[in-house]
Amino acid sequence: MSDQPHPQVQAILQLLEDQSVPPIYSLSVENARQQMENFAAMREGEPVEEVQNFEIQGPAEALPVRLYLPDASGPHPVLVFYHGGGFVVGSLDTHDALARGLTNAAECAVLSVDYRLAPEHPFPAAVEDAYAAVEWVREYGDTVGLDPERIAVGGDSAGGNLAAATTLAVRDRGGPALAHQTLIYPAVSSPVLGEFDSYEENAEGYFLERRSMEWFVEQYITTESDVRNEYFAPLLARDLSSVPPATVVTAGFDPLRDEGRAYADRLREDGIDVEHHSYEDMIHGFASMLGAVDAAEDAVERMGHELQASF
Repeated sequence: MSDQPHPQVQAILQLLEDQSVPPIYSLSVENARQQMENFAAMREGEPVEEVQNFEIQGPAEALPVRLYLPDASGPHPVLVFYHGGGFVVGSLDTHDALARGLTNAAECAVLSVDYRLAPEHPFPAAVEDAYAAVEWVREYGDTVGLDPERIAVGGDSAGGNLAAATTLAVRDRGGPALAHQTLIYPAVSSPVLGEFDSYEENAEGYFLERRSMEWFVEQYITTESDVRNEYFAPLLARDLSSVPPATVVTAGFDPLRDEGRAYADRLREDGIDVEHHSYEDMIHGFASMLGAVDAAEDAVERMGHELQASF
């Protein structure tokens, strides 16, 4: 374990401190969303062959999506991607650079999903939207050049949660066979499981803070029973033996580090092939810092290679 984050990360943390960027938990929902948009606007993604914006049918309303196509001949295998942001913030724009990087690294299509956010749409709205996007690819993906026989799911943080939850929903509902799940510092635990050491060790000062995680859960969860639902916390699942192979990425200076490790271990225990990449000197969110943090490029390349192999 590193004593401190990588110098490239320290420079970003110092920049945030110098600009007096307030912690998310201290903001209104509207201001928290705008802050994340502003932070993402500092990064520009790499070019891909083609980008399309359109809507698909969701369980309650139309879902905006953004489709990234690689420089390759179709029909394309596809990663259905869910952005992070604690189920409260984040958008297609905040994760545009990461989606572009994965498109090129995996030479696959990426369908980024603008699922409904809390508190306006609490659990399980986001999970239902996430699952609906996978079903849409199975039913209609061929109309936009996608191969409905080669579908993977992935996401970062809350998006990693949704990707993992979608694999459980696919299992339970007879959804389309999934080739892979790419879980980037996923939020997969529940308060009922107690607190992992990484929450205490990385409680503040490393971009994502413990109080912000608590704030996200307060926005997302409305009933006591929800915290015991495996679609909210896939680490609660009794059986993971039928979910797809996984790539799990964790960061050393991240409150979510230990639950990501625990989920990778649980998958292995249930016989699932897992590649776990631990970036000990990184913070939460580092994979989106393409162009500023070398480890982001390394992580995206690894994830892309494993996605490509799974297809």
